[in-house]
Amino acid sequence: MSMKIAVALAATIGAGIVMSSAAEARPEMVGLRGDYSPGTIVVKTNERRLYLVLDQGHAMRYPIGVGRAGKQWAGTTQIDGKYRNPAWSPPAEVRRDKPSMPNMIPGGSPRNPMGVAAMTLAGGEYAIHGTNAPGSVGGFVSYGCIRMLNNDITDLYSRVSVGTTVVVTR
Repeated sequence: MSMKIAVALAATIGAGIVMSSAAEARPEMVGLRGDYSPGTIVVKTNERRLYLVLDQGHAMRYPIGVGRAGKQWAGTTQIDGKYRNPAWSPPAEVRRDKPSMPNMIPGGSPRNPMGVAAMTLAGGEYAIHGTNAPGSVGGFVSYGCIRMLNNDITDLYSRVSVGTTVVVTR
């Protein structure tokens, strides 16, 4: 009898671990107010959430990390590039604050802050990207980029294309 209980307990714990991991990296279907066209990405920095508009009133919602104090921005732009396992060169502002940082960190390196994918935004040095620090997602942590869990950026990356409108609000 105790062997059956042990097997059942192990199966329950294992299923809970699998389901917990998947839930953390799975977007949620939610309601969204606003006059946005389907396919638009809406970033609400005060909520630390990114929304992919599906239709009037519905969106996929993802947790994100956003710019820390003094590094936040708002406006409308669009995705101008999509990259898998991108190399990362620190922008000038990051290099000023961290002069010992290398000029380039190769894609796939555990030290690369871009994670598994990045989508660059027109008009600046910002991107929506994965991360090598998943604990930072949900915080005010970046120099203005939008950080996502690697599973979430992979999902979003597959749903949008170059030219997608991105609206960033505070």
